[in-house]
Amino acid sequence: MQYQVPQFIEVEDKIFGPLTFKQFLYLAGGAGASVLFFTLLPLWLAVIVSLPFVALALALAFYTINDRPFIDVLEHAISYYISGKLYLWKQRSELPQTQAPVQAATTVPSAPKISESRLKELAWSLNIKDREALSGSSEQGQSKTSAEFRI
Repeated sequence: MQYQVPQFIEVEDKIFGPLTFKQFLYLAGGAGASVLFFTLLPLWLAVIVSLPFVALALALAFYTINDRPFIDVLEHAISYYISGKLYLWKQRSELPQTQAPVQAATTVPSAPKISESRLKELAWSLNIKDREALSGSSEQGQSKTSAEFRI
C-alpha cells in the first residue's frame, strides 16, 4: 500500500484571494487603525499618524528578509534590544604601536629567546585552556571570571 507524502508543507494556504490568513489580518489591522485615525483626527494629522501603521502592516504582510517573514525579524530585533548581553574579552592579534618614553640607565632582565611560531602556539594553547576552564566553571554554576561579565 502506498501513501502520498505531502510536498508543500512550508507553503501557507491562500484563504482570502491571493492572501494568506496572516497577511489578511495584518492588512486588516493596518486599514482599521488608519480608518480609526481618519475618523478621530484632523486630516493632516491622520495622514501623518496612519502612515507608519500602514507601512508596518504592509511590511508584516509582504516583506521578507532571507526568506523569513518580517514578523520574525521584528521579534528577534526586539528580543535582542530587551535581553541582557554577554561580553567576552577577545585578545587582539596585533597591538597598536605607541612610543614609550625612553628610560635611561635601566636594565631589563633578559628573557629566553622563543621563536614567533612557538610563541603563537603557546598563546593558542593558553587561550584554549582558559576557554575550557570558563565553560567548565559556568556549567557547574561557579562564579564568573574577570574575563566574562553580564550587563
